[in-house]
Amino acid sequence: MKRNKNQFTRRKFIEKSVLMGAAGVVAPVFSRNSGAMATPRMTYDDISLAQWALVQEIRDGKWKNLDFPRIAREDFGLNGIEFVNTLFEVPTVSYLNQLKKNADDHGVKMVLIMVDAEGDGCEPTKELRKQFVINHRKWIDIAEYLGCHAIRTNCRGPENVDKTEALKWASESYQMLLEHAIPARVSVCIENHGGVSNDAGWMVDLMKEVNNLYFGSYPDWRSPGDNFDNVDYLDKMLPWAVGMSYRNQPTDELTATMINMCRNAGYKGWYGIESSGREAIMKGKEQLKKNLAI
Repeated sequence: MKRNKNQFTRRKFIEKSVLMGAAGVVAPVFSRNSGAMATPRMTYDDISLAQWALVQEIRDGKWKNLDFPRIAREDFGLNGIEFVNTLFEVPTVSYLNQLKKNADDHGVKMVLIMVDAEGDGCEPTKELRKQFVINHRKWIDIAEYLGCHAIRTNCRGPENVDKTEALKWASESYQMLLEHAIPARVSVCIENHGGVSNDAGWMVDLMKEVNNLYFGSYPDWRSPGDNFDNVDYLDKMLPWAVGMSYRNQPTDELTATMINMCRNAGYKGWYGIESSGREAIMKGKEQLKKNLAI
């Protein structure tokens, strides 16, 4: 597949980082032994709140999207928030300005937008792949306006899809989407929400095929199951992690193991707590602060 001439590969980014350092601009630090790649904007660890963790409260009308910065700060003492696009009201510019003000007033960083109901990153036809890109461009624009560093996408593919074909389709989709994302300095990532995105080997192949600093994984730390080894998945996705969809594990020992895997690999970035309910969120915060020493 022909490469976009503006593609920002990891090698190009490292070269540019050296020049930025010479100019006195802070650039990400890369450990010689690091297995993970820092995002363009994150060089430290912090904890954010994923909106889906409290989705039932929103559905019950207890608060709205505009209240999210206040909830994260006043109720949980967290520094960042991760939105779900389907929970936005009408995102007019005045609405987005109010959201920015609310975040500023509460000292909360708007981290990323989880994008659902806008198509799949592994569509089987060229027309659907183009529509996937069109649908996600507006969320890249909104993410840029709000100061978010990334959007999260879904990439499942059709049922029983040939994975070689799926790799071609997804690579085409994300190459096109990155043409819009790179100038905005907004990363595009995939969360393992079923289908081909649950296959760590396939995801590694996609990461290598696209080979772009602004493209990566967003590992969902859901509990291990018969058909999903969450520790193995995290291990394989760490080199491309744009963020972490953190969930409390069945045991505190397993939670600590996964956090330490991230630290040992050199990952630096947000851990977005997506464990459901207020008690689980507070436990996640406690576990993260303890094991990250922050």
